[in-house]
Amino acid sequence: MKRLLSVLIVALGAAGAALVPAAASAQPQASERGVPDFADLVERTGPAVVNIRTTERARAGAPSAGPQTPQMPEGMDENDPFYEFFRRFFPPRPGQGPNPGTPRGRGDGGEVPRGVGSGFIISPDGFLLTNHHVVEGADEIYVTLTDKRELKGRLIGSDRRTDVALVKIEGTNLPSIKVGDPQRLRVGEWVVAIGSPFGLENTVTAGIVSAKGRDTGDYLPFIQTDVAVNPGNSGGPLLNMRGEVIGINSQIYSRTGGFMGISFAIPIDEAMRVAEQIRTSGRVTRGRIGVGIAEVTKDVAEPLGLPRAAGALVRNVESGGPAERGGIEVGDIILKFDGKDIQRSTDLPRMVGNTKPGSKVQVSVWRKGATRELTVTVAEMQSEQQARPGGGNRPPQAPAPGAQQSNALGLVVADIPEERRNQLRIKNGVLVETVDGAAARAGLRPGDVILSLNNQDVTGAKQFNEAVSKLDRTKTHIMLVRRGESAQFVPIRPQGQGGQ
Repeated sequence: MKRLLSVLIVALGAAGAALVPAAASAQPQASERGVPDFADLVERTGPAVVNIRTTERARAGAPSAGPQTPQMPEGMDENDPFYEFFRRFFPPRPGQGPNPGTPRGRGDGGEVPRGVGSGFIISPDGFLLTNHHVVEGADEIYVTLTDKRELKGRLIGSDRRTDVALVKIEGTNLPSIKVGDPQRLRVGEWVVAIGSPFGLENTVTAGIVSAKGRDTGDYLPFIQTDVAVNPGNSGGPLLNMRGEVIGINSQIYSRTGGFMGISFAIPIDEAMRVAEQIRTSGRVTRGRIGVGIAEVTKDVAEPLGLPRAAGALVRNVESGGPAERGGIEVGDIILKFDGKDIQRSTDLPRMVGNTKPGSKVQVSVWRKGATRELTVTVAEMQSEQQARPGGGNRPPQAPAPGAQQSNALGLVVADIPEERRNQLRIKNGVLVETVDGAAARAGLRPGDVILSLNNQDVTGAKQFNEAVSKLDRTKTHIMLVRRGESAQFVPIRPQGQGGQ
């Protein structure tokens, strides 16, 4: 499971995919058609959607995870109103005993069910896509077609960051789904999902696109829909009204673990890029430039002179990394990468990741009220590697506070010895000794380093205090503050008339 705003975002893998049937026609244009009829679309694309179940080899003495789909409770009375439901929809699978929850072969090397998911065939020779979390850790993969044939699947490769996996089954002239263009997708457009929610194969549900480019803290911008998706729908296709796959159902937003009206799909163009790399080279390569970033808020953009809140704020730069070699500095705001605008900070990792390692890329940064053009050579991201922040590994320590009076920002600051500046890899700045008033409300702490004030470098305590004394107390000002290995712009208004 994944958390979003303290509410669960549930990875749908291990238990199949679900979608409540709706109806659709070929083109959702004419309002007089009302709710479209999806029957023809489903009939045409349904055969390419598969059920995926995975197993693992039981180890002697090791407890089995058991199936992750609902099972008939042991000893359920035949007169129980739910007895017939469980008997019909959740019968024992091959290799299981009379009680579906008790797999045979446990502890003797036999196969133990892990879970159920969905997938879809993208080529007649048997390549299919699903989610990484559906097949992760599986010893065997079984793929069931709509004609009830069950084939063994071979994992070609998978990628945890994008949650995409490529599986191969042996066959020719297999039904396949045409790949669509998610860039043409419009919010409000009808979409259909097919999958195996709770292990219920060939389930169809429909809804509309609720949002595009939705960030949930993951590597990809998701397609958000209100299509009914439940555990087990993972890896199933999200289809437009032309019967083209435009996404892979991957996550839900839920307080309970069940469908609550918000689901997320991986855009198919991103998934296909990953699949093509896996197919040709067996692994996914991504670019990296070695920066830590943060969002640019309106409170930061206005004092810095930016026309709007956009771009990615550089909080730290990896020592000796591509960004540092290219001239990017802490406090820069990256506005463009390879000629493409960065609307949100989360755009940058995707752009960099999709860039071929070794490429020389133009980067536009906003620094001290002006745009600068830099050239950065993109390096290769290692598996699960996190960029190392530049500089030492210790946060600056504040000396014992003296009796100096605080300035209009509520700060007492001190010069930083040259040796310490070299350790921190900074050319200028002052060390915060004590914090009060406006600075305390802005979140500053003793030990922070103030690098700039209103886009002007801070060279020493005397210069900083003189600059503070001249600030307009009716306006909000901006400081670049370093704490530990990261830096952040902090909006602040002086104490006194008009202060906070």
